[in-house]
This record gives sequence, C-alpha cells and structure tokens, in this order.
Amino acid sequence: MVSSTSRSSTSNGSARKENGNGGLPTEREAVKWSVAQVSSWLRHNGFDKYSTEFVKHEIDGAVLLSISENDLREKPLSLSSLGDIKRLAGGIAKLKAEQGGAVYMNGCSSPTSSHSTHTQSTPLFVQLQSELEHSSSTVSPIISHSSPPVAAEAVISQSQHLVDLPDGRSVVESVSSYEVHSYALLTRDEIIQRVESPDTPGKSVLKLAIAFSYCLLSLLITAFVMVLVHDRVPDMKMYPPLPDIVLDNLPLIPWAFQMCELIGVVLCTIWFMILFFHKYRVVIARRMFSLIGTVFLLRCVTMMITSLSVPGVHLECRAKNFGSIGEKMLEAYYIWSKFGMSIQGVRTCGDYMFSGHTTVITLLNHFITEYTPSNWSFLHTTTWVLNLFGVFFILAGHEHYSIDVFVAFYISSRMFLYYHTYAYNHANLTRTDDRMRLWFPLGWFFEAGSVGRVPDEFEFPFKIRRKKVEPTKNEEVKNQDKKDKEKKKKKN
Repeated sequence: MVSSTSRSSTSNGSARKENGNGGLPTEREAVKWSVAQVSSWLRHNGFDKYSTEFVKHEIDGAVLLSISENDLREKPLSLSSLGDIKRLAGGIAKLKAEQGGAVYMNGCSSPTSSHSTHTQSTPLFVQLQSELEHSSSTVSPIISHSSPPVAAEAVISQSQHLVDLPDGRSVVESVSSYEVHSYALLTRDEIIQRVESPDTPGKSVLKLAIAFSYCLLSLLITAFVMVLVHDRVPDMKMYPPLPDIVLDNLPLIPWAFQMCELIGVVLCTIWFMILFFHKYRVVIARRMFSLIGTVFLLRCVTMMITSLSVPGVHLECRAKNFGSIGEKMLEAYYIWSKFGMSIQGVRTCGDYMFSGHTTVITLLNHFITEYTPSNWSFLHTTTWVLNLFGVFFILAGHEHYSIDVFVAFYISSRMFLYYHTYAYNHANLTRTDDRMRLWFPLGWFFEAGSVGRVPDEFEFPFKIRRKKVEPTKNEEVKNQDKKDKEKKKKKN
C-alpha cells in the first residue's frame, strides 16, 4: 500500500471578493460547470465532434475533471485519434491546474479558505484518482494515467487572526490549512513489476522466510490430515489387503521400514552439509522449502479422497478417534514435531496414497545431484543407490502398496523437474506467455527476479578474521641472524 501526504495553507484578507452565483462560471470554477457548459468548452477548444458524446454521457464539470487519458481511450468514450486524446487530456489537466483556492477530489471541491469566527477541524473522506502535488500556497492535482484509486483522508482547519495595520485600522485575516493523507492500493502491473524486480539480499531473505513458513504450515496440515484419515481406516477383517504384484511376491522384512528412515537421515545429513557450504544457500533453501510444501499439500488431497485398506496383515491398524479438535491438533503437533518417523515413536495408519517417505528421499536425492558439480560422480551414484534401496525397504516392510511408492516417486521427481525448468527459464517463459504467472503462481513468486541456474560454488558461510601475531623478540633475533648469514654467504 502506497501512502502520500500533501499539506498547504492560504491566507486572505477579510475583504476578499467572492464570485457571485450569477453568470457563467470561469475556468477557475470548472467544477461547477453544467453538461451544456462542458459542451461549450469542448466546442471552444476545437473538440466539436466529441461534444455530443459528452452530452450523451452527462459529463458535467466535476466529472470532466476526474477524466484521465485512459478514460478517453477506453469504453464508453473510446476516442480513436491519438492526437485528440493527448490534446483533450492536456486541456483537462490545464483545467485541473487552474482550480485555484480549492482541492479537487474526484468531482468534489472543498474550499481552502473561507471566513470563520473560530478555529475548526473538519474530517473529509474522499476517493482520489490523481496524485497531489503541493506548493507553498496551492495544491494542483496532476493526472496520473496509471494511478489506482486512492483512499484519502483530508483534514481542513481554519483560523482567524486580528492584524493591526500601520494606519491604526485592524483587519481580520483568515488562514486556512489542510492536510491530505492518501493510501493507494497497488495496481496489477505495479505488483508484477515489484515481484519481478531483481532480487536484493533483503528480498531474497524475505522470500526464504515465506517459503520456510509455507513449508512448515504444509507439513502441519499434512500431520492433521494424517490424524483425520487414521479415524477412517477400513476394518482389516472386512477389508483385507488389496492384491499387489510386488507385495504378494516380496517377503516381509520386519526391520526394513526403519532402514528406509535411516537412509533418509543419511541423505538429509549429506544434503544439509552441501547446503551449508553452498554459496547460493538462500536461493536453494527457498526452492527446497517451496517444493516440499507443495508436494505434501498434494499428498493431503490424495490421502483424504480415498482410504485404502491396510497393506500388511502384520500391521495393527484400526480406526482411532482422537476426540475433539483440540486433541486432534495435539496429536497432529506430535506427528509434526517427530517428522512422522517411526524410529521416533510415531505410528500412523491410513496415510498410504502416496508415500511420504518416498517423497522425502527422492527430493533429497534430486537436490543433491542438482546442486553439486557434475564430476562428483561417486556422490551422485551413491545417492541414487540409496534412493532406490529406500524405495525397496518401504515395499519390503509392507508399509505401502506399490502404487503408493510409484506415484510418490513420479510426482516428486516431476515436480522437481518442472519447478527447476521454470526457475531456469522464467524470464523467457513469462515474457512470451502471461499465463505462466497463473499456471505457476508459487514458481513465479519465488523465482521472478531470481538468478536462475546457480553455479556450483562453495564457501564457508562465516568469515573468520585472524589476528596478526606480532613476532617476538627471539623470533626477530633469529630472523636477523638468518639474514646476516645469507649476506655473508653472498659475499664469500
């Protein structure tokens, strides 16, 4: 929201003449013109062909002064001649500038000075469609062709002072002052311009904070949905495990699921070490948080719409009602704080489509391979092997159906690739197709103004200043002896 303030004051003697009510108002009183007088002004200034149109739309002086160049271009006026548009807009601007002694506000005129026997303060709430430019004596509204509607609060105060003249006479001087505070909502183009402006260090940190909050909120919502679906778990006696080609032919390994989580911990440790030393850690962390938040929000939808039967007969799963909303929120917080890991004591049922463990290890694998040099082949091979073994251990533990794991791997990898394709080409994509802002709102918000592809550069995040150690006297003596010996050798 944009805010501006304009102030002005005027002083006039009590003998100031007022315009009478009779006769044709002058250009300084254009706000009082009738529709017929506006038509006469148009004919007088060479705009005869538009006078009929202005009369048709009942444009009087107040409305005339609120017309902008965009109003002339657009319907219902729709002037087609660029020269006429510019000349007519200039004429209206001149009229607005000549409204001396009054502050013009969207068709309303408020006097800046009048006779009064006391000091008064009058609040005035108006709508402005022009920006105010002020000087020491008057305020001249300037037409702004791209300015949005502005809500303004004007406070007008008037006071009188008794002034003694040299000849002994006294006159009452009326002093009028006002202050206008205007608040404008940003237009769509201004919002786009600000979002797509190049990232500054402060802007990058702000985006990171938003992405981090978005990720935490998404994971908390996921935990709450896991509590809800646990209450809807199908009865194992009535709904046995569904046929599954992999699970029907893969024997159960009791410790397999814990091994999958240990693989996730290893990948997470490797990734955060890379992120800690990467030069562009802020940009990469922002991308990580936005991707994780988006994928897990999608998982909330798939968990809620369909409840699959328990995949393994060894699992002790039954519907569990956690009671009130407060108790459900406490259980969701417990799952969220423990990252939903069974090695930390979390035991959930019903959250099968799709696998959250597969999602995490797949995203970690892709982030590691994307943001490390291409010649680190050993690390890349290791992370891919860990990714595949993690998927195998999930299936071997009979904790998810094969379709849960397949869909999780596909969605996670595709989302990663789509997001980074947009991040690396957002400037060209947005320039050629304005719909990209609508199709990829998060990608556009977080990546507009970003650096795109980041180089694989690493640095220590904290600069350590080393104190210079002054040599001791013994070291100085030894250095001097060495120099003397070297000089003697050269002489010999």
